[in-house]
Amino acid sequence: MTQQTYAGIEQDNNAGLTHLGRIVRDAWVFDILPETETCAGWDAARMQNLYEQVYAAWEPYAHLPSRLPEALRERHERFYALAITTARDRGWDAELGEDE
Repeated sequence: MTQQTYAGIEQDNNAGLTHLGRIVRDAWVFDILPETETCAGWDAARMQNLYEQVYAAWEPYAHLPSRLPEALRERHERFYALAITTARDRGWDAELGEDE
């Protein structure tokens, strides 16, 4: 049995607008990881550990970007705006289909 690893945010679907991509991007927001870390090749245990760190970092802000202090809110906006623009340029559509 082969162990699955994360492809990395640059190789992730929809410019990383997936649950794992959001964990990586939020880790950048909170300086848990440097922006150069894409998490390519990380196994599930390592991604779970990162998720727990990101979750803890969000707790003081009720997991809401609107409650972030200005500097963190600006970082969040910058990272996510770029991801959304990139994903749209690649054909991503945020509209939910009838089966979603």
